[in-house]
This record gives sequence, C-alpha cells and structure tokens, in this order.
Amino acid sequence: MALVVIIGPQLVAKAQTFIVVIMVGILAVFVAVTLPNIDLDMLAFSGYPPVSDIVASVALTFFAYLGFSVITFAAGDMRNPASDLPKAMNRALGVTTIVYVLVAISVFGTLTVDEVVRYGPTAIAEAGRPALGDAGFTMIAIAAMVGMAGSVVATLYASAGLTGMLSGVGQFPPFFGRGSRFGAKSGVMISAAVVLLVANTVDLSAIASVGSACSLAIFVLVGIAGYRLRDETGGQAWLILVGITVTLFVLAFFAVDTLRNAPQTFLAIVIIGTLAVVLDLVWKRARGPLPEEAQPAQTTASG
Repeated sequence: MALVVIIGPQLVAKAQTFIVVIMVGILAVFVAVTLPNIDLDMLAFSGYPPVSDIVASVALTFFAYLGFSVITFAAGDMRNPASDLPKAMNRALGVTTIVYVLVAISVFGTLTVDEVVRYGPTAIAEAGRPALGDAGFTMIAIAAMVGMAGSVVATLYASAGLTGMLSGVGQFPPFFGRGSRFGAKSGVMISAAVVLLVANTVDLSAIASVGSACSLAIFVLVGIAGYRLRDETGGQAWLILVGITVTLFVLAFFAVDTLRNAPQTFLAIVIIGTLAVVLDLVWKRARGPLPEEAQPAQTTASG
C-alpha cells in the first residue's frame, strides 16, 4: 500500500477507483439479494437500544465516514479544486450514506441485535448467508479486505502531504519531511510502519474506538480553528458552531459509554492523547522558537 502512494497520485487514483468499484459492486449485490427478504418486524422501534447507546455509536459511524476528510488532501492534485473538491466530498458523503443505510437495514432485518453483537465484525458476512450461502460470506469478507486496503491507501496518501507540510512549518521533526535522510517519502514509510504495528498488535474494535475518539477530538479543534478563521474562509458561523456542539455531544456520550463498557480502551484513549501532547511539548522545546519567516506559514497551516 505504501508503494502505491510512493509511486504517485495517478496510481493512487486508479487503485482507489478499482477498490471503490469492487466495494460498491459487492455491497450492491448484497443489498439486492438481502433487502427483499428482510423481516420488517425486526426493525421495529421497540427493539432499539437506549438513546444514549445510539448517540455513543455515532462516534464509530463518524469514524467510518472519515474518508471525506481525506479527499481534502487531494486538492493539490486537482485541476480545479475550488469546483472539484466540494463535488467530490458531497458525492462521497451521498453515496456512502445511501450504501450504509441500505446495508444496515439489510443486516438488522436479517439478524437479531444479539446475533449482530455476537458476530461482531463478521455480522454483515453472516447476514449474507441466508440468501447467498457460504458464497455470500466469502463475498463480504473479500469486500472487507478490499475496503481495508482502500482505507490504508487513502490514509497513507493523506499522511504523505500532511507530515511533509507539518515538518516544513516546524510542527514535526525534519525526518518527516522531504529533506529527511530517509528520503522524500519518509513520512509515508513511518506511517506505514506504525499502521502495520498497530494493526497486528491491537484488537480491531479497540482501534476503531481509539480512532473515533481521536478523530472527534481533532474535528472539534478543526471546528474551533474554522470558526476563528471564518472571515478568511467564508465559513458560516452558525453552521460551524452547530458542528462543534454536535461533535462535543457525541464525544461526551462515547467517552462515558467506553469508560463503562470498555475501560481498557478508554485508558488507551487517555494515554494516546496524553502521549501526543507530551511528544508535541518535547519536540517544541527541542526545536526552539520558529524563525520569524515561518510564523505566517505556521498560522495558515494550523487553520
């Protein structure tokens, strides 16, 4: 996956297009054969979990939508980003929402809530068994692997530009940047190494929970920055404030739910957040003050 990113954005675009076609195609087949046979009684409101659990689960749903933010890192490779970027983000969110809603209806109309909880990550594959048999399970498993590959490519592609930019303005150590002795793509290689280490040593559900919490916290900070720079960006103040409020609301419910049901994961979130702050302080102390000419670039990048 890292090699795809290192070769260049054109290969990334082709790889992602191929992955999306396979993913959407498999899920379309799954929905087409499963949806007509669902039991509508299984979707009744009486079977829903408490509202607090539903709100807390939005954090994980938000994590699944994070791909829309990765699109912004492709702006520099677009011919007309002012026009193409909003279109790409809106279409991505629209397609993802439709697919997720249809898949959710198909799964919860086929399996009981207890079965979904018991099967966990393989619940969608199990929901495909009644209509497609073992072939359905295999098909969804392939879609999951392909989707994971696409997510890794997108994340590494974003990290390539982000780590280089942060290194350039002094927020990251120089070995993340283009002038690194490890090569111009050192940020990608470091990110790939971290992904491999975490993916092979940490439970996937814990990764999703930690990723959700960190992403929500980051988007709160991005929202605050967006509000402060609204005059420069043309952002709508009320919309930004609504986004910040909703994100904080979901993050609070998610934190309480995680602390109650998965205290070890909650502890991991606290440790990772604390470690990030400590490493940032240590690096800035070792780096010293930024040169005057770097200040405007740093401000713009932070916004």
